[in-house]
Amino acid sequence: QVQFVESGGGLVQPGGSLRLSCAVSGNAFKIYVMYWYRQAPGKQRELVADISTSGGTHYLDSVKGRFTISRDNAKNTVYLQMNSLKPEDTAVYYCRKGAGPFGQGTQVTVSS
Repeated sequence: QVQFVESGGGLVQPGGSLRLSCAVSGNAFKIYVMYWYRQAPGKQRELVADISTSGGTHYLDSVKGRFTISRDNAKNTVYLQMNSLKPEDTAVYYCRKGAGPFGQGTQVTVSS
């Protein structure tokens, strides 16, 4: 069973930055597309960013230019660097390996 260790969430002021990390158990991490999703209160979960096995990336329009997804295959870890955070970025952020289950999530709150 896949296990995730997500970290890096917290409370930050608008304009601030956070870096989320998601370490994934198991073998063959490098052959999976990795995803970051988020779910705000009262809203559906949405895809924020993904990174392919070759490092190609895609982003939700509202985070383009502010968020950067990256991966370290040697550490079985995917990252989400979030800059210029806005109150509307407040959500629980989840990582996902391929089409498998989601991680437990980490709370990001952007507020003054």
